[in-house]
Amino acid sequence: MLRIGLDYKLTKVLGNTSDAIPAFAAPDQAALDNPLFTLLRAVRDAGSISGAAVRVGYSYRHVWGELKRWEAALEQPLVRWGKGKNARLTDFAERLVWAEEQARARLLPQILSLEAELERAFADAFNPQSQLLTMVASHDLALPLLRDRLAAQRLLLDIRYAPSVAALKALTSGAAQLAGFHVGDDHPANSITARTFKGLLKPGLHKLIGFAARRQGLMVRQGNPLTLTSLTDVARSHARFVNRPPGSGTRIEFEHLLAVQGISPDAISGFGREEATHLAVAAAIAADAADVGFGIEAAAQRYALDFVPLATERYYLVCLKETLELPAVRALRAHLASEMWHGAMTQLPGYVPDQPGSVLSLTRVLPWYRYPARRD
Repeated sequence: MLRIGLDYKLTKVLGNTSDAIPAFAAPDQAALDNPLFTLLRAVRDAGSISGAAVRVGYSYRHVWGELKRWEAALEQPLVRWGKGKNARLTDFAERLVWAEEQARARLLPQILSLEAELERAFADAFNPQSQLLTMVASHDLALPLLRDRLAAQRLLLDIRYAPSVAALKALTSGAAQLAGFHVGDDHPANSITARTFKGLLKPGLHKLIGFAARRQGLMVRQGNPLTLTSLTDVARSHARFVNRPPGSGTRIEFEHLLAVQGISPDAISGFGREEATHLAVAAAIAADAADVGFGIEAAAQRYALDFVPLATERYYLVCLKETLELPAVRALRAHLASEMWHGAMTQLPGYVPDQPGSVLSLTRVLPWYRYPARRD
């Protein structure tokens, strides 16, 4: 890991880095942040040492001294000076920040899953009154928010992230009590979406719980320099695309949109390049390792990207029929139906509550159950 390697090198040169370098990170990010990257991002965003000092809450002299110590430890220049007092990162420093942001975006879902597992273990040991729900779910930015709010009610939501297809299989096999998956609006019976999901969900066996509607679209750099407003633009421009893995709901939705518009996956430059989460896709674009990706608006905003909406989809929770009346599931549904949760969800860009907590009929909500598939 990049952070471990840097910390090791600094320990050899400067001694214990926690003593030698102040922790610039905000308290809620301290466990994930390395002070070097916090400082480099501050310089990059502010464009000057004085501006960076204001952002991290230290004096100009202190920040200047720390930059010089990091440069000596790494044996590489980190800051390039322009006219006047302007400063910008060197190519080496830009690559460091890019690598750290990529690693963070890729690992954050696993870190959140591990955190939930630790919470469950301690709850089981010290608080027998706590309730636990296990969930395997497609990556979503509202789920950690839900988990944190439920924890205050002693309802622990143990979330493990997996593609939508894998999440539904885990539910049916008994590996989880809940699954989370998402589908686009009104896909016909012969669509890629219908062929993927219909065999995984069975009326009478599975029960849908409403959760959210969210916008999917193109994530591009600020200003949309390639003027990408459609999938046709992405194919025609040969823009560098970054995809989601097979079996993920976003990949299925993207392939459906390509099929509807008659665009071959071979026409998308980078169709085979994959990142595991929406955040990892956004991080790759923000670091100029890709030009465009398909994902949710909230992830684009997290990395200050522009967003071109292309589709609205529904994110559902699903459980087996016999699980629906468990006290923990009833408590979950009650929280989802509350005004407090509705207000929290609307703070996420591109999200709106969609009958949260309501039990929905598979045959009424999912369009491919309304009529038989057409034989080609």
